[in-house]
Amino acid sequence: MATPAKRRAQPQPPAAESGSEPGSESEPESCGSDSEEERIEEEVNVEFEAHSISDNDYNGIKKLLQQLFLKAPVNTTELTDILIQQNHIGSIIKQAEVQEDSSDDDEDDDEVFGFISCLNLTERKGTQCAEQIKELVLSRCEKSCEQHVVEQLDKLLNDSTKPVGLLLSERFINVPPQIALPMHQQLQKELTEAQRTNKPCGKCHYYLLISKTFTEATKSKSKKKEGRNQQKEELMFANAEEEFFHEKALLKFNYSVQEESDTCLGGRWSFDDVPMKPLRTVMMVPADGINAIMDKLKDYLSL
Repeated sequence: MATPAKRRAQPQPPAAESGSEPGSESEPESCGSDSEEERIEEEVNVEFEAHSISDNDYNGIKKLLQQLFLKAPVNTTELTDILIQQNHIGSIIKQAEVQEDSSDDDEDDDEVFGFISCLNLTERKGTQCAEQIKELVLSRCEKSCEQHVVEQLDKLLNDSTKPVGLLLSERFINVPPQIALPMHQQLQKELTEAQRTNKPCGKCHYYLLISKTFTEATKSKSKKKEGRNQQKEELMFANAEEEFFHEKALLKFNYSVQEESDTCLGGRWSFDDVPMKPLRTVMMVPADGINAIMDKLKDYLSL
């Protein structure tokens, strides 16, 4: 069986229930001497289904955006409003069925487990959130990359003839990657239809992604600029499918969010008991490469 080039990070400790936040803290280990022995791994089959984005999804979408941007100066309130307004594109993930006799039915029924959408940064030029996102990636690029990379990114972000769309695909860590393929495919259909009918967020020439990634903390102590050294770090993706976008990206770099993360949003991550350093990986992917990415993702999920 083929092995993907990069591993997906696994949370430590695992979330206790389906609706838990990715970084939710677990019960203290000292609560019982036999806690280690009594700990069991249990699989719970939960069916998810996709819905169009609506006003009721505001809090769930905003929470997921905050987990992506952490303490970065991005107006997630405005961004959430725009994603809801342009609900001819994008989907949210909800639980398909709610257990009977559950006292939390009313709360869980509207819980957003994930969403996918796109913000056309070129089209939304002048809005605070779009300008803040461009400033964020450019400033991080300046600190992490050589000047020619900064100039390339700046040119791509400001070329009005080749629109750039911020591709947003966020979900809780316990939602399986299998759901990503149909959601990405549906989004591409909706973007094509939006272009045909001249609706907001039509055709994009490039997609900008900001992915939640991790590297082994013991291998990330060097303060050197990224350059070639950065590409040698083995990235682990919180969203497994995004490694295929990474392979097709014409521009990519990482930046640390270790100082911005806390136990509520960042969580404590490990892989084989090795501590993880939380990063964000910025990628610029040509839109004409999306079909090839979807094919690779389809092959990966069928293994």
